Amino acid sequence: MPPDSSASSVALSSPVAPPADRVRPDMRLLGLLALGHMVVDINQGSLPALLPFLKSGLALSYTATGIIVLTANVTSSLVQPLFGYFADKTARRWLLPLSVLLSAIGLALTGLASSYAVVLALVLVTGLGVAAYHPEGYRTATAVAGDRKVTGVSIFSTGGNIGIAVGPPLIAALVTGFGLPGTLGMLFPGLAVATLLAAVLPMLSSPAPARPRSATTAPRTMVKAMSVLILVVAARSWTQLGFTTYVPFYYLEVLGGDPRMVGTLLAIFLGSGAVGTLIAGPIADRVGVRLYVVGVFLLTTPIAVAFLLAPSTLGLVLLGALGFVLVSSFTASVVLGQAYMPRNPGMASGLIVGFAIGAGGLGVTALGWVADHWGLMASLWISALIPLGGFALALFLPEPRAR
Repeated sequence: MPPDSSASSVALSSPVAPPADRVRPDMRLLGLLALGHMVVDINQGSLPALLPFLKSGLALSYTATGIIVLTANVTSSLVQPLFGYFADKTARRWLLPLSVLLSAIGLALTGLASSYAVVLALVLVTGLGVAAYHPEGYRTATAVAGDRKVTGVSIFSTGGNIGIAVGPPLIAALVTGFGLPGTLGMLFPGLAVATLLAAVLPMLSSPAPARPRSATTAPRTMVKAMSVLILVVAARSWTQLGFTTYVPFYYLEVLGGDPRMVGTLLAIFLGSGAVGTLIAGPIADRVGVRLYVVGVFLLTTPIAVAFLLAPSTLGLVLLGALGFVLVSSFTASVVLGQAYMPRNPGMASGLIVGFAIGAGGLGVTALGWVADHWGLMASLWISALIPLGGFALALFLPEPRAR
């Protein structure tokens, strides 16, 4: 079996059709899932752009802002494997509209918070909404993606990456225009899309059949490979979260930039990642997901270092290039994880999307401590160099077993 077909050999418990059938992607369902993913991640992606305003309004330290990010990641990420476990047992489509609504409510009320503790509580609500959406969404998207798993999941992931890119300029515009209470504006897209998902998704879905017998003869979980992949994704997450969290502070406090540009900076970084994700799918399907992941880590540190050394105009281009390369590895990592855990695709996506990225959130808290004691630039330089460790770890990733 050629290496580029390893991802497509994953045995999946499909809620729509048995995975043994060669089916064309269900573009209606993928599009609807991607729309929900976009709104959920608009709420998730808005938080970094909101941090400077919360820091100023509540007189927070860098460490305290890092704890906000940690809270968001613990609740939105570390509990995802649990949702993934239940997603592998049976389809729970009702979670999809409910999770969109929860993520919107939590973020919309954050600007009204009167204390740091209330901010953390609302971030927790948003995080639970994010955590509930991803495993069921990724599992369903993979099941209906046909033979091109990475390409199909890339469509779903691109919705999320667009949301993460749109969130920062949207929240920045609302807060600079209306003050912190402007976060209430984030409630409207959440309500609209949650209503659409609740109304339309049952018509596009078919009942989940019993687990196909082929799944019982699928290769067993590659535990060591999955453990290494989690570490690799955690390293990627340290870098991505480090830049999304501290580049706004770098722009405002080191470069003396306009606060209205904070959202635009993050949109450049994360929007380029959305484009990279869409382009990465066909490439990873062709060259193999493992090779793609290894190659991405090799490119990341040189681009990140160049960004920190470049003048402002060129820096914007390099920031976009960094987002394009770094974020594009995400979908390939999810599909590779599902190939390492062919009997439990929901759990695999929960571990990659949730646990590994949540572990990266611990790194952001550590980077906040570094910024408080040694300066903001020290945190950014550490973020830029972390992918070297990710590259060394990625070399130990094996090819998935064929069925």
